[in-house]
Amino acid sequence: MTRTGIRAALADLIFNRDLTVADAVDRHFTPDYRQRTDGRWADRGEFIEHITHVRGLVADGHVEIHEELYDGSRYADRHTVHITKTDGSTVSMEVYVFADLAPDGRFSRIEETTLMLQGSDADRNIGSAR
Repeated sequence: MTRTGIRAALADLIFNRDLTVADAVDRHFTPDYRQRTDGRWADRGEFIEHITHVRGLVADGHVEIHEELYDGSRYADRHTVHITKTDGSTVSMEVYVFADLAPDGRFSRIEETTLMLQGSDADRNIGSAR
């Protein structure tokens, strides 16, 4: 089993234009995937809408992992996403993640809290915008 992680998942979801959003989601997330970001739940379909929206805003970026922990089927991390948007502005978000991994190593559930480090007020909901 190959386990996914946030760096690989976000790289494919947001920055890898060689993959479609659907292919990136299939690679890292189970069919019954659910995500809660800053208290708001999204099912897999809503998550795909969110990633499609974010891809349209992002020109470039990277993920910086600060801490990462695997414990069986549990995953936790603290990371910062650094984004350059298509309009040239930049956004940095620190994210705290707790997640469950399916037996095949993909995420089945993520609960996360975001903290804007850099960006405009309009970017505050980029972690859940659709």
